[in-house]
Amino acid sequence: MKMKAIILARVSTEEQKEAGNSLPAQIERLKKYCKRKNFDIEKAFSFDESAYKTKRDEFDKLLEFVSDIAKKEKVAVCFDKVDRLSRSVFDKRVGVLYEKAVADEIELHFVSDGQIINNSMSAVEKFQFGMSLGLAKYYSDAISDNVKRANEQKVRNGEFPGKACIGYKNITLENEKKDIVVDEERAFLIKKAFELYGAGKHSMKGLAKELNARGLRNQTSGKELTTSQIEHFLKNPFYYGIMRWKGKLHPHKYQPIISRYLFDQVQERRASCNRQKFKRTNKPYIFRGLIRCKECGCTISPEIKKGKYVYYHCTNYYGKHESLDWIKQEELLEQVKKLLKGLKLSSEAVQELKKELRAIHSSEQAYFDDSKNRIEKRLERIKRYRKVMYEDRLEERITTEEYDKKAKEYEIEEDDLMIQLEEHMQGNQSFYIASMKVMDLSQRAWEIFESSEVEEKTQLLNFLLQNCELKGKKLLFKLKTPFEGVLEYANTGNLLPGSDSNRRPID
Repeated sequence: MKMKAIILARVSTEEQKEAGNSLPAQIERLKKYCKRKNFDIEKAFSFDESAYKTKRDEFDKLLEFVSDIAKKEKVAVCFDKVDRLSRSVFDKRVGVLYEKAVADEIELHFVSDGQIINNSMSAVEKFQFGMSLGLAKYYSDAISDNVKRANEQKVRNGEFPGKACIGYKNITLENEKKDIVVDEERAFLIKKAFELYGAGKHSMKGLAKELNARGLRNQTSGKELTTSQIEHFLKNPFYYGIMRWKGKLHPHKYQPIISRYLFDQVQERRASCNRQKFKRTNKPYIFRGLIRCKECGCTISPEIKKGKYVYYHCTNYYGKHESLDWIKQEELLEQVKKLLKGLKLSSEAVQELKKELRAIHSSEQAYFDDSKNRIEKRLERIKRYRKVMYEDRLEERITTEEYDKKAKEYEIEEDDLMIQLEEHMQGNQSFYIASMKVMDLSQRAWEIFESSEVEEKTQLLNFLLQNCELKGKKLLFKLKTPFEGVLEYANTGNLLPGSDSNRRPID
């Protein structure tokens, strides 16, 4: 009785240009092999799928088919080479097929490699199979390393390794090298989009309508652009001469479409619009947006009953509750009252904590001063470099291209240093405010809360608490630093928080 065979041909995207490794070439070799072995081909699988990814849907279909037929009779599973099976020794699918071969349920045939994996293979054959898998992985890793190095070199040269953004297009030069040039059909519309939005003449939806009416379309699908796609390209610094690669900014060599000033103008308007989105125009509630359901993670939402009674309940979006618990706002406020009053310390404890905070602040201030001085010195040095570079350009000691390239590099470094300086300033200010005001807030927390407006109450709780959850009618929370330490000191007399930093009930 003839043994049935299942044949598989696979290529990845990178390999499709290799004629000898194409799908038709593999299929032809496998068919000839089965004919020589007198196998009856039960089914042929042929697909384009990387063997170096965790998700391999097409290959999983093969596994399912092999498992079903192997329950009835032994079958030969034929590949062209071992690397058509996998390029990773850690691929769980390799283990599944190998175990079936050892259990005499199937045989694995690798035609071009001349290897057969079954229950009677020798130690040498097992070793050869392991080596073949290892070499396949090494080959793939080496290609990956080469691609990474090539891309890193391109970025250093000011070349973008990826697909051009809308307004630009990828081209192939006469020498077969790749390049990116301005897409004259779309570039003027991209510039117009920045000008319209920066001038405040259109909302994002209005801009989308305007651009689609002018004929701007998605480069890949040809469909009209969505507001999210337009917002995405409005955030892209590529248009003024800076490319983002692997999360970092680098100057590129391509022709800019807009100026840096116009780009910054658009970002400022975007930021102001985003701030406006979060302003509430409906009636405020103290705990709105602060608490989630412990059981399902949904938001705890407020509702008003009989025009004056405020209740909170889980939205139960995922339908995980058999019944919904409603809790009065007064019940939540009573739990918050216990917490806020619990932050108040004795006069002796206040003095001890102030002493500790002063010592910590002194150390933090020294670190801040060192960092600030280092950044300011580098900024001053860049300023001098740019002045010298400008004079060199005037005297034609350097070319315009050299000047532009170096100017972009200095601009990126300046932006990065300014961000660092701002972060240090904010960190120092935050620590100063905490060290000077935390005691006053802790001592008067309930008094301040009780005398505040609804929005101010919400802001105060958001400032003090994090990870708030409702379990039944019990409010669970985790205090933010440094108030966690204050509460710990109030409860135990220890300055630092205890080992139990999990959310605790307010009781």
